[in-house]
Amino acid sequence: MSVQTWLKTLQCSCGQKQWQPDVEWAEQYGGAVMYPSAITDKWNPPPWNGFFNWTGESVKKCDPHIGLLHRGTEKLIEYKTYLQALPYFDRLDYVSMMCNEQAYSLAVEKLLNIQAPPRAQWIRVLYGEMTRILNHIMGITAHALDIGAMTPFFWMFEEREKMFEFYERVSGARMHAAYVRPGGVHQDMPLGLMDDIYEWCKNFSIRIDEVEEMLTNNRIWRNRTVDIGVIGAEDALNCGFSGVMLRGSGIKWDLRKSQPYDKYDEVEFDVPVGSNGDCYDRYLCRVEEMRQSLRIMHQCLNKMPEGEIKVDDAKVAPPKRSEMKMSMESLIHHFKLYTEGYQVPPGSTYTAVEAPKGEFGVYLVSDGSSRPYRCKIKAPGFAHLAGLDKMSKGHMLADVVAILGKILLLLFIIIVVGSIDVIIVIIVIFDMYANVICIFNII
Repeated sequence: MSVQTWLKTLQCSCGQKQWQPDVEWAEQYGGAVMYPSAITDKWNPPPWNGFFNWTGESVKKCDPHIGLLHRGTEKLIEYKTYLQALPYFDRLDYVSMMCNEQAYSLAVEKLLNIQAPPRAQWIRVLYGEMTRILNHIMGITAHALDIGAMTPFFWMFEEREKMFEFYERVSGARMHAAYVRPGGVHQDMPLGLMDDIYEWCKNFSIRIDEVEEMLTNNRIWRNRTVDIGVIGAEDALNCGFSGVMLRGSGIKWDLRKSQPYDKYDEVEFDVPVGSNGDCYDRYLCRVEEMRQSLRIMHQCLNKMPEGEIKVDDAKVAPPKRSEMKMSMESLIHHFKLYTEGYQVPPGSTYTAVEAPKGEFGVYLVSDGSSRPYRCKIKAPGFAHLAGLDKMSKGHMLADVVAILGKILLLLFIIIVVGSIDVIIVIIVIFDMYANVICIFNII
C-alpha cells in the first residue's frame, strides 16, 4: 500500500480530508513500504513481540522484547492470603498447572516447617508426571503441526482429553485445578480413579510408538529439525537454560535427581540426554521423558499408601466436613482459614521443581502475617526466549519457526507467554532489492 493510497482512506464521504496527526509521520516513508495494517491479522492479537534483522533469507539478529504481557502477578500475590495466591500459579504456565502449584506449596511448607503426609506426596508425584506428559504432548504435536504434520496433533490430543478427565475427577477442574496445596492436596482420589489411570498408562505407550513411527525417522521432520537451533553445553549454561533445553545439549541435570522433593527419591527413572543440542535432540528427549513419566506413574500407583492427604494441623489445613458438623472448634478453624488465612513465620526461601519446561522456582518472603511479603517467580521460559538470538542467528527465516517451536513451541508451549509476561510481534528487517519493514503475526 503506497502512502498516497493510504492517505486516500482518510478522506470523508464529503471529499474533505480529515485531520490526522499521523499524516506527516506517514509521508516521510516512500518507496517500497508495507504497513502493518496490510498484512497483520487484526482478529488475532500477536502473542509475542520482538525484532528480526535478516539479509535475504538469513537471520542476522533476533531481539525478543519481554514484558509486554505483564499482568502484575507477583504484586497481586502480595494482597492475597497464602491459599488465595495458589490459583495464580495455575495461570502462569497453563500447561504445567500442578507442577507450578507444587513449587509454591513446597515453598510455603518450608516456611511453615511442615511436611505433607506420604499419601499426599505420592499423589503429587503422580499428577506431576501426568502434567509433564500433558506438556510434552502439546509441545511435540504443536511443533509438528507448525512444521506441517497434522496427524500426531489429533492423535495425542485424544490422550490429553483423557488426562484432563483425570484432572477433573480429582479436583473438579480440567485445567486450573488448585489441587496441590500447602500441607497436602485438596481432597483424596475417588474410588476407581487409580484403576483407570493404570489402564491408561498401559495403552499410552502405544500412542508414543505411533508418534515416533511417524516423526522420528521422517525425512521431512529430520530436515526441519536436525542441526537447527544448535546450542552447545557451555552456551546453554551461560544462557541459564534448564530442563530439556539444557539436557538436549548434553548436560545431565534434573532437579528430581539432584535435589529430590516429595517422593522422587523413592522412584527409579532415567534422565534422557542429547548430544548435538539441536531441535531434533530436544524432540527425542521429550519423547523419552514421556516414557520415563509413565514409568514413574506406574511406581506411584504400586506404592500408593493409605492414610491422610493433609497435615494434621487445623491451623494450616481445613478440617474435614464430618468434623465441622460435630465440633464447633473445627467450624471456627474452617471459617478463619478461608477468611483470614494462616500466619507464616518470618523468613525467606527459594524452592524449585523440575517443571516440564525446566526449573520453575519460587522465592517467597514472609513477614509473619497471613499474606506473602514478596513472591518472586522464576519461569524457565524467560531464559529460553532470551537465548533465541544465539540459536536463530545464521539460520534461514523458515528455520526460525522450527527453533521457536522447540523453545516457545509457537502455540504457547515451551514458553507460555503468561509465565514470563511476554508479547512478541515480530518486526522483520531484510534487504533484497529494497529495504522493507514488515510486521508478521507468527501465530
